[in-house]
Amino acid sequence: MTEDRVILVDTSDRPVGIMEKMEAHLRGGRLHRAFSVFVFNYDNEFLLQRRALTKYHSGGLWTNTCCSHPRPGEETIEAGKRRIMEELGISCKLREAFSFTYKATLDNETTEYEFDHVLIGRYDGELHLNPEEVDSIKWLCLSEIRILLNDHPEEFTVWFRIAFERVEKYMQNIL
Repeated sequence: MTEDRVILVDTSDRPVGIMEKMEAHLRGGRLHRAFSVFVFNYDNEFLLQRRALTKYHSGGLWTNTCCSHPRPGEETIEAGKRRIMEELGISCKLREAFSFTYKATLDNETTEYEFDHVLIGRYDGELHLNPEEVDSIKWLCLSEIRILLNDHPEEFTVWFRIAFERVEKYMQNIL
C-alpha cells in the first residue's frame, strides 16, 4: 500500500527510492520527503494542533497545522491538501514557502530524518477534527506562539521548533 511508504531522497530532494514508513524511521533514519502545513486565518492567527496522544511519536505535543509524507507518485502540495482534509476536515489552497532538512531522535527510539517542505495556507471556517490524529487545536498570533516556545519548548514537536522561526520571517515579509 502506497500510504505506508515514503519517498527516500538525497540532500537535494531528488528521489532515490521508496521505503516502508516505519522502516525509514528506524536505525538512525533514512532521509525522506515530508511536509509541514501552516494554516493562518484572515486575522493572521496560526492554527496549532496538539497531536493525538496515541500517535507513534510526539503524541500530545503542539505542532503546526498538520504534517505528513507525500505518497509515492503524489505531489507534495496535493499531499498537504489530502492531509489537512484527513486530519482537520478542511480544504484550502496551499503554496510552498521554503524547505529544510533536519534529523532528530524522538521519544520512541525512532529518528526523523526529513527533507521537509513547508506549505502555507489561509482558512477561516469550521474544522472537523479527526481524533485519531488531533487531540485539540488553538488559533494564536505568532507573537503568542513565540512566548510559548520560549517558555515551554518541550511542549512542541522538534520540527515545529525548527520551522517556526523561518515561518515567522516568511510571514513578516508577506504581511
